[in-house]
Amino acid sequence: MPPPETMYCAQQINIPPELPDILKQFTKAAIKTQPHDVLQWAADYFSALSKGQDLPVKERLEMPVATQKTDTGLTPGLLKILHQQFAPKETITKEELLQKWKGLCLPIEQLDTILALGSFSENINWMQTITSALKHACEILTEDPQGGAAQIPFDTFQSLYTYLAHLDGEIPKEQIDSFLHSLEEYAECQGGMVQPSNLTSLRSAEKPE
Repeated sequence: MPPPETMYCAQQINIPPELPDILKQFTKAAIKTQPHDVLQWAADYFSALSKGQDLPVKERLEMPVATQKTDTGLTPGLLKILHQQFAPKETITKEELLQKWKGLCLPIEQLDTILALGSFSENINWMQTITSALKHACEILTEDPQGGAAQIPFDTFQSLYTYLAHLDGEIPKEQIDSFLHSLEEYAECQGGMVQPSNLTSLRSAEKPE
């Protein structure tokens, strides 16, 4: 016969006083971040917590874009998490970026695309990385078939561009507003979508004759 299960009374169970708050904060973070692989994300979360590093947690819950049929991985909220983790370093290694990327359960194919298009070396300037991510956001986030127009919703691009422009800190608000206003005119003629050719047209129009 199997041995009887040991019975414990409440007085015998010692619960660390900080445990309830740790679990509460972890649960709230998981709900806001909505990781696809909870175990992978949890490992990165508690690793960062134990080392006193910035946690891989979104500031708020991001609702999926209505026009997206499938998850596209990188979002403004996740990009902000990566920036909080890497901005103080300025220069990072590919291995560091890969580790944090995996911790957020992002598709490795997206990271490979960004690194390949940006022609980055082993040591990476973080600001150049996120600028490259914006430059290729249409190709990465689009639902169009390969070789198509690579359109994404204007609201998605606006959120990414505004956030990155504020990180740069040297772009005047008037210039940000003017760029987005011009881009929105294209979007209004394209069902609320923007595409890489629109960005090329705007850059060409900005060049002096």
